[in-house]
Amino acid sequence: MQPLRINLWSGPRNISTALMYSFAQRSDTQVFDEPLYAHFLRVTGIDHPGRAETMATYESDGEKVVSDVLLAPHTTPIVFFKQMAKHLIELDPAFMLKGKNVLLIRDPRMVLASFSKVVRRPDPREVGYDRLYAIWHYLRENGQEPVIIDGTEVRKNPKGTLKELCNRLEIPFAPAMLSWEAGARPEDGTWAKYWYHAVHTSTGIQPYTPEPIELQPHLQSLAEEQQRYYEPLFAEAIKG
Repeated sequence: MQPLRINLWSGPRNISTALMYSFAQRSDTQVFDEPLYAHFLRVTGIDHPGRAETMATYESDGEKVVSDVLLAPHTTPIVFFKQMAKHLIELDPAFMLKGKNVLLIRDPRMVLASFSKVVRRPDPREVGYDRLYAIWHYLRENGQEPVIIDGTEVRKNPKGTLKELCNRLEIPFAPAMLSWEAGARPEDGTWAKYWYHAVHTSTGIQPYTPEPIELQPHLQSLAEEQQRYYEPLFAEAIKG
């Protein structure tokens, strides 16, 4: 019997890792952390922290990742793939139609305020809202209506939004999804030491606390460009 394959497509600096940890608490689910990351680094040539280690550790041929990981047999009823939308590059997207898809969004201003703490001048390809928007349209054009969730809305009401997410995925909600032990997980990618500091101190999805957003002018213009993709997606998102 084929497992239910769930692709969570996210932009950077959202709660995608927390959601991966959440699904990892389910007894019926196996999780994978950004299986297409090395492929993205190879194709784009972008220099990320830990690039050499990532390239040496993971398969960088995206077609092999699709066949050997994303569409491979698995032993659990559910398989959850944490994916970055920007990683879907120079690949046939048809594999997405063999599972269910979730789009995870966040206000681009919040994303860039966080991302720029690690990468000071992010390449526009890093933000990925055009890719999220393209994935949304591709799936709808091929008869699938992806679930859209907003990281801030999830943080406002973790239980309610996770229950609704499970409902739309047609899987039972598991209360265990609401908490986990602090620290790293064996599924973490080698890049966790650069990006996962906050989630490693958490024991659940962190409550939302409004914070002032200050962006440098070059980031402000980039955020405005991404906003036109974000707004129609947010209109369709589960609200907290």
